[in-house]
Amino acid sequence: MARANQNYDKLAAGYLFPEIARRARAFADGHPGVELLRLGIGDTTLPLTPTVVAGLCSGAEKLGSAETYTGYGDYEGERWMREAVAAAYRERGVTLDLGEIFVSDGAKSDSANIQSIFAVDSVVAIEDPAYPVYVDSNVMAGRGGPFDPKRQQYQGLLYMPCNEANGFFPDVPARRVDLIYLCSPNNPTGEVATHAQLSRFVEYARAEQAVILFDAAYSAFIRDPTLPHSIYEVPGAKSCAIEMNSFSKSAGFTGVRLGWAVVPKDLVAEECPSGKLNAMWYRRQSTFFNGPSNVVQAGGAAALSLQGRRECRAMVDQYLQNALLIRDGLGRAGLTCFGGKNAPYVWARAPRGLSSWDFFDLLLNEAQVVTTPGSGFGPSGEGYIRLSAFGRRRDTERAVARIRATLEKG
Repeated sequence: MARANQNYDKLAAGYLFPEIARRARAFADGHPGVELLRLGIGDTTLPLTPTVVAGLCSGAEKLGSAETYTGYGDYEGERWMREAVAAAYRERGVTLDLGEIFVSDGAKSDSANIQSIFAVDSVVAIEDPAYPVYVDSNVMAGRGGPFDPKRQQYQGLLYMPCNEANGFFPDVPARRVDLIYLCSPNNPTGEVATHAQLSRFVEYARAEQAVILFDAAYSAFIRDPTLPHSIYEVPGAKSCAIEMNSFSKSAGFTGVRLGWAVVPKDLVAEECPSGKLNAMWYRRQSTFFNGPSNVVQAGGAAALSLQGRRECRAMVDQYLQNALLIRDGLGRAGLTCFGGKNAPYVWARAPRGLSSWDFFDLLLNEAQVVTTPGSGFGPSGEGYIRLSAFGRRRDTERAVARIRATLEKG
């Protein structure tokens, strides 16, 4: 008799973003003709840049000729794609072997799938608040116990609180853990880790033979030159960290789907010499995955070209302008806001002691603006909301005006 994976039964509720969509649909169904403005899910709205489109078209056209047609590519991504990724790292002073780069369909997939090369009984530490995939995928894999409704946590996982007191970056664990999820710029808080903060985690991981799973999907939004874009800018990180990145937000590939993971050959774990984890990830990818579309990789390589990066940076700058508009506008309305300077998210404290979902419902029903409740990212997110800067400029301006009007009338 077939049996279901009972770890799914531990999940406390539906995935955060479908629940947001459900509430938004319910409002729309009950208020026909009322326009909703969306500052919730971080989906991009600006079109792909000309160089990226040309790269995609070129990749597709090559498949239409017998002379240039290609079938299966390398499991870890086309060599020319990995060379483009390696070149981008060299500009940050980081040297990578092409065998350490694995091109994928996005950082979300990698952040969930990467855990498969580690023991099921690994102790996992996760920034709190954090992107829900980190928590939910580990619960599905059996690393998390039952959900504790009082603490709003899964037993067995170590939550590392990120709050106003610590500048929304956690202290290193006080006890030994095996896997550590970090995200910088952070989703949802929009704050960015410093060299010193990342160095402390690298030191901890090296001492404990732990592995850091570092999500750098929003690194293209960092404008402060003193802040690291990659954890490999920290000496020693290649022996203890896996890094994941994505074209979703830096090049508008949310629907196109392309990203990469770096699994260094120097990476070690307990009873696991250098090179083994890299080989295990190659085996996992070559068994479960045939590599991303060659057409999409052509678009990714175009995005990493000199002209492509200029165009994509200009696109990212537009989103950062939206973030500043949101942060300043809500600040004038009396909200305490964080992030939004080197990231596309603004993290706002709910007024009058409202809960995250109560504030979400207030803005949905009174301002007709969809946001994201902070509690959906973990217990430390309670009392906050996340606002996304990925909307169109005019819609962002209108949404901020509506929120201000709602807050100012009390």
